[in-house]
Amino acid sequence: MPQFKLRDGRELEILDNGINSERAIIFHHGTPGHASAWSSWLEEAALSGIRAISYSRAGYGTSDRNPGRSVISINNDIAQILDAKNISKFVSIGWSGGGPHALANTFEPRNVGAISLAGVGAFGATDLDFLEGMGPENHDEFGAALKGEAVITQWMNENAVPMKQVTGSDIREAFGGLIGDADKAVLEGAVADDMAATMRNGLAVSFDGWIDDDLVFIKPWGFDLAAITKPVILWQGDDDFMVPHAHSYWLEKHIPTAKLSFIPGHGHISLIEKYKPEILKQALELLG
Repeated sequence: MPQFKLRDGRELEILDNGINSERAIIFHHGTPGHASAWSSWLEEAALSGIRAISYSRAGYGTSDRNPGRSVISINNDIAQILDAKNISKFVSIGWSGGGPHALANTFEPRNVGAISLAGVGAFGATDLDFLEGMGPENHDEFGAALKGEAVITQWMNENAVPMKQVTGSDIREAFGGLIGDADKAVLEGAVADDMAATMRNGLAVSFDGWIDDDLVFIKPWGFDLAAITKPVILWQGDDDFMVPHAHSYWLEKHIPTAKLSFIPGHGHISLIEKYKPEILKQALELLG
């Protein structure tokens, strides 16, 4: 996968569908994740003549680690990609742990809107119980993160190795209590194989990206949701044990421009599998 060199010497893995356009969609993967999670989305965007780019966040795959990063830090990386690709107008789409990073992009001058798909809310907010409704694995994971980098690193080494080696045939078991019936129903065949490959790719070098994401989400994001002025579209289902639907209700409440598409009966994965055309259409409408 192509590497993109940043000014500070770090490199990022990127995928670019190659459409010659100054307008683009920038995709932010989940936690854990990898640029390849969006491969089919980049292909569909190309059919509409829209440039689309995904990247592996710092520490995932062969993207170099950025120690101490916060959510808002992503704008530095994305701005350099936009400069190099001559992109003057973009929409950001983020799934799960990529949701806050897509929202951060609304503070980049070239951004015209963001779409957050089952995106996580802010930890420590007085009106959001971050962990309520999440599967037991998330309770254990964030409990370790709250004790510091050394403890979450040890937790990853002891618990995350199966995800580093996961295959399509055992991805449902690997997710354990983090998926419900809706997600289990779509995690089969090519969808399961692709999801497993994304996990293996993202964790192939180290757990650094996953560790740093967990540490990022338990501290302030670095921007005020109330200050967002660009259009924000939120998508969420109610059979989600990775990011429960309370998170999207909370985001809708705190983002002045937010509109929530709440889809009963859908989970964390089924949502993006079943509603891809509608989500891409929204992105194209935002691009104008």
